[in-house]
Amino acid sequence: MSIYEEIEIEDLDFNPKTQVYSYPCPCGDKFSITLEELWDGEDIATCPSCTLRIMIIYEEDDLPELVESDDEEDGDEDYGDEKEGKKGDSGEKKERGEEKKEDGDGDEDELINSTKKLAV
Repeated sequence: MSIYEEIEIEDLDFNPKTQVYSYPCPCGDKFSITLEELWDGEDIATCPSCTLRIMIIYEEDDLPELVESDDEEDGDEDYGDEKEGKKGDSGEKKERGEEKKEDGDGDEDELINSTKKLAV
């Protein structure tokens, strides 16, 4: 494994919200490594756009506390609720004959709705 450069952790940017350290890569992208990876003993940050890697020099004592996030678990549940909500809304619109097609063919929908009204 080839290392492009060794970088002190103090020279990396840290995003406390995402808990990710990043450092500019010569290719224009950024090397990144999560705080969790560092706590797990990983010390190599990779660039997603090229093959370069850097070694992070740090002491575990200097790392911020790892915040366990419930967002991941809640995010899955919320995502499921959102999907169900969208399906429910779509179903209600279909029952009322208000659904618009995504391809922009609104004339056909208007014709169908007019025909439904005349049939009643």
